Amino acid sequence: MLLGLIVWIGGILFFAFVEAPTLFRVLPTTKMAGDVVSASLTKLHWMGLVSGGVFLIASLLYNWQKHLQLRPFMAINIFVVLMLVLTSYSQFGIIPRMRQLRAEMAKPGAWHDSNQIEFDALHQLSTWAEGGVLLLGLGVVVLTARRFGNSN
Repeated sequence: MLLGLIVWIGGILFFAFVEAPTLFRVLPTTKMAGDVVSASLTKLHWMGLVSGGVFLIASLLYNWQKHLQLRPFMAINIFVVLMLVLTSYSQFGIIPRMRQLRAEMAKPGAWHDSNQIEFDALHQLSTWAEGGVLLLGLGVVVLTARRFGNSN
């Protein structure tokens, strides 16, 4: 459980506070930075999806071992499921459309303000989704600490 949680939350924190801002500061164009951020975000999402699955399986097994029940509807498990839903929405809903818009806007003569407005709205939605995953993840950290703190 802890490994899955550490990988996911650590990855989000690194991406949000180190990688993305650094790329936009040091790369010569925003297009290059956006390309790297897009690829990194895809990897981060897959890390999160795998880590969340590992966490849920380990959590259910822990409950079975300790209580002889799976207890799937504990707050900690619900938070992780919500994190998975937000991550999936971002990966399979938001990101593909943003990539499509970026490709359209890169074509000569294809620039439309409506595309930029939609891209900016999707970027904001993506940021909110990642922020939601991070906040839920911090809640999971607190609940996990309590869970193991109370196991004695």
